[in-house]
Amino acid sequence: MADTAMSGNGTTAGDDPLQTAVWRLRSRACWADAAALLQPVTAAAAMQRTALLVERCLYTEQGWAEAEDALRTAEALAHSDDERGAAACERGQLAYASTLHGVRDRADEARAALGRAAALIPPGGEGRALLDFRRGLLAENLAHSPQAARAAYRRAHAGATAQSDALLLSFTWRHLAGLALRDGELAEARHGFAESLRIREELGYLVGTAPALASLADAEVEPEASRLREEARRLYRLLGGVPTWLARQLAPPAASA
Repeated sequence: MADTAMSGNGTTAGDDPLQTAVWRLRSRACWADAAALLQPVTAAAAMQRTALLVERCLYTEQGWAEAEDALRTAEALAHSDDERGAAACERGQLAYASTLHGVRDRADEARAALGRAAALIPPGGEGRALLDFRRGLLAENLAHSPQAARAAYRRAHAGATAQSDALLLSFTWRHLAGLALRDGELAEARHGFAESLRIREELGYLVGTAPALASLADAEVEPEASRLREEARRLYRLLGGVPTWLARQLAPPAASA
């Protein structure tokens, strides 16, 4: 199952206290509380609030109406190409999440929205790396095109590196490693999953740490694989069963007769 990504504002010392508070809540799966700290009176605040609520949908499979309402507000406040592009990127992500979780098939809407975002956000511009990553998710999980996904993830990885976006790098490492694992490239997969886990632990991104542990476990041998999965289960339970889609990956193997 694919996870998500958005800006990691608030992750370093000296950041705006509001952004630090938002990050701490978000990283602990308290998206609604984090969103409540943001007043959607500017395009930037409305967009950040939308991104939090869209991420909650992907991780919890709940809160769809609230995310849609926040998105409409952000779209209404967007005036520049960058702002309209960011809004289109979030619409694409929300439609992708809805399709992925079987809420409603919005695959065409997701493709159209991300295509619109690509027309508005120039290569190298702020938000382009995140857009490339999300286009990779669409290619991998809805279009079932691993080659297109790999190309998009690599563009996102290069963009995140250029912009020093550590959180996004944790996602690109993880998804490139997932494709490597699918191709049987175990050493490459282990390296990518380990980098993703390292970054998330350093950032304190708790809600993303269990998926990173579980992914690394899939590329490891025993007894390390079981140790990693047990640690992932502990974090998963600590966060109240979030992300919901991790339950299948962490389910204990069925007992043999």
